[in-house]
Amino acid sequence: MKQRMEFLEKVKNKLLERREEMMQDLDYLSHDQVSDGQVKDSGDEALSLTLEKLKNSLEQSDIDELKLIDNALERLKKGEYGFCIDCQEPISSKRLETFPYAARCIVCQEAIEE
Repeated sequence: MKQRMEFLEKVKNKLLERREEMMQDLDYLSHDQVSDGQVKDSGDEALSLTLEKLKNSLEQSDIDELKLIDNALERLKKGEYGFCIDCQEPISSKRLETFPYAARCIVCQEAIEE
């Protein structure tokens, strides 16, 4: 029991640390301008559009990861962390160490991805 509590505390700290990183990344991305608005030719315009799409993609990836982290923190708070949301079986500690916001065991996750 003590081992599990230590593991959960370690995971919680890891999730909170990663959440803070994501918040900083999002803050930076939201204030970062891709171009100065002075497009000189079609090449500049194409580059500017490509960079804007890349920035938007990075923002969305960070938002998606932030949602996963928040969901994992909520499951921790409710005492549901570490159990598959589909089959309710325990998720392996190795999987949780690698992917701390995993909501499904590997079997259920693979079934969803197929």
